[in-house]
Amino acid sequence: MNNVAIIGSGPAGYTAAIYTSRANLNPHLYTGFLSGGQLMNTTVVENYPGFSKGIQGPDLMHEMEKQALEFGTTFFCSDVLRIDKEKDHFVVYDGQETQEYKTIIYSTGASPKWLNVPGEMDFLGRGVTSCATCDGFFYKGKQVVVVGSGDTAMEEALYLSKICSSVQLLNRSSSYKASKIMVDKVFKTENITVHENTVIRQIIGDGKVNAVILHDNVSEKESLMSVDGVFVAIGNNPNSNLVKHLGIVGADGYIDSCNTTTAVKGFFAAGDVTDRHYKQAITSAGSGCMAALEAERYINSL
Repeated sequence: MNNVAIIGSGPAGYTAAIYTSRANLNPHLYTGFLSGGQLMNTTVVENYPGFSKGIQGPDLMHEMEKQALEFGTTFFCSDVLRIDKEKDHFVVYDGQETQEYKTIIYSTGASPKWLNVPGEMDFLGRGVTSCATCDGFFYKGKQVVVVGSGDTAMEEALYLSKICSSVQLLNRSSSYKASKIMVDKVFKTENITVHENTVIRQIIGDGKVNAVILHDNVSEKESLMSVDGVFVAIGNNPNSNLVKHLGIVGADGYIDSCNTTTAVKGFFAAGDVTDRHYKQAITSAGSGCMAALEAERYINSL
C-alpha cells in the first residue's frame, strides 16, 4: 500500500510532491503526458516570489520538477484514467498498471476556454493570454482587447485599464453575465470602450499580435482593429471529470473543499481545480503545501 498519489504536475502538484517526499511519504506523482500545467505556455513570470528579474514559465516548472526529484518523488509520466475509492484506500489506474494509495492529492488544474478562431493558438503567449493579473504588466501603455461578458471579463478590463492606454471590451451579445455593479464600473471607466454584439473572427500578427478582425453580429460587417494583446476571459474548465463519481465536484465543475480537505476521507484537492477565485501560480503552490500537510496528518492518524 502506497502512501500518497499526486495527480497533476503544475505548481500545486510539484509543491505537494516536495513536501510529501521531504516527509518520507514516498509520493507517486502522475504528471500526465503534458506536464507542467498552464505555466508551460507562458513566457516571463514576474510575480512569483524569489525571482527579482522574472523567470520563464517552463523554467519555473522544470526547477520545481527537479526539486521534487531531488527529495525522492517517483514520477509516472502518464495520464490517470480512473480513481476508485475502496473502503479504506484508493485505487489508481493509468492505463498501464494499478496502484493502491492511502491518500490522493488531486491537482489537475483548470483549462481556459478559448475562442477557437484562426491565429489564437499561433500567438498564445505572444499577445494572446487568459490572465490579466499574470500578463497585464507587459502591455503597459498599449491597446488591448478583452473578450467576455462575465464578472471575470469586467475585472480583467478594469485591471488592465490602470495599465494600458486603452481597453476594448468585446461582448458577443448586448446582455451581460456579470453583476450590474461591475458592468456599471466598466462603462464609467474612461479608457474602456465596450463593443456589444461583436466577436473576433481572426487574430493576426507578425511574430506577435498586432490586430484582430472583428465581426458585428447585427450588421454582419467586418472590421480590422489594431491591438497589442488579446485577453480571453470567457471562463475556465476545471479538470475534474475524473472524480465526478466521488460526489465532491460542484455544479460549476470545481471540486468543493475546505483547506484542501474534501468530503471523501483521504482525498485532498489543490490548485486551480478547486480555486474559484485567484488562479495564480503562488496560490496554487500554497494550496499544494496545505494538501501535503493535511495528507501527512491523515496518514499519521490511520
